[in-house]
Amino acid sequence: MDANQEQISNPYGMDSDCRNCPALCETRSQVVHGYGDVGADFVFVGEAPAEGADRTGHPFTGDAAGETVQDILGALGFSESPPESEEPDLDNVYLTYLTRCRDPDRPPSDEEVLNCEGFLTAEIRMINPEIIVPVGQRPLEELAFEYTTTSPEEFDIERDHATTVRGRGFELVPMVEPEALSAEQRTAFKKTVSELLGRDYRQTKGRRSR
Repeated sequence: MDANQEQISNPYGMDSDCRNCPALCETRSQVVHGYGDVGADFVFVGEAPAEGADRTGHPFTGDAAGETVQDILGALGFSESPPESEEPDLDNVYLTYLTRCRDPDRPPSDEEVLNCEGFLTAEIRMINPEIIVPVGQRPLEELAFEYTTTSPEEFDIERDHATTVRGRGFELVPMVEPEALSAEQRTAFKKTVSELLGRDYRQTKGRRSR
């Protein structure tokens, strides 16, 4: 791993041997913390590591769903690495999860999401992004509850995919889970983000110009 990869892999040095969820300690291969550009304007938030990320240690890598996300990031100019890269070179984007450990047989429990809440909150506060992309229904509901004035039950990932939702200090751009993305949904998402990149989406809150 070169110096740049070391800088973007768990850049905040979060606990790589977290034991807060005993059941997940038995099923995970490793803790998968955030990965990417700490000065990013865009943060992607999934629900939990899939098989690929559990193996590589990097969110949205190592399997077909991860390759879909990496292909989208490449098309948007956030990555110059091939989609199959297990350590992509990312720019202006940070990838993370609600929960950091994998159970192959079930989604994370509410308690497990709560146990990891501090990690995600810290990443969002330190990065201070302009756009957060909830990847899937669970991240959309959790982020809506925390950062918008709209009830989480009012959101639907299929309906709200590739739309913009005003949050507290940033915008949410929901995305359907990569394994379920249709060609039309992929095109719509890239179009929305390209439009954001084409205008001054940055809020007036003292961020550096890029």
